[in-house]
Amino acid sequence: MQETGVLFSFILFSFLFAVFMIFCSIIASPKSNNNDKESTYECGLNIKEKFNCKFKIQFLIYAILFLIFDVETIFIFPFAISYSFLGVFAFIEISIFLALLLLGLIYAIRTKMLRFR
Repeated sequence: MQETGVLFSFILFSFLFAVFMIFCSIIASPKSNNNDKESTYECGLNIKEKFNCKFKIQFLIYAILFLIFDVETIFIFPFAISYSFLGVFAFIEISIFLALLLLGLIYAIRTKMLRFR
């Protein structure tokens, strides 16, 4: 019961600290509004006209595939650290996880999502 109280007080303190920091940033921030402050900043260049740039959807697919395999690394790292303490069941679980990711990679290669053109 005491651990629950400590956990609740930690969560409450964290929430109040976040609210306090947001409140302080609202109070301390400058309030002046002008055209320079509200304009878009792009490498110091003034924007004189609208720029319509169409991105290929393939870049989004690259980003999604990168995130999938990046998260895979995050999940495999703790397994690799504590491999000696885990049993056969954990090895089977990580093998299934890697097999599913391998199937996803094979699907991405077969549907030619990973072409660089």
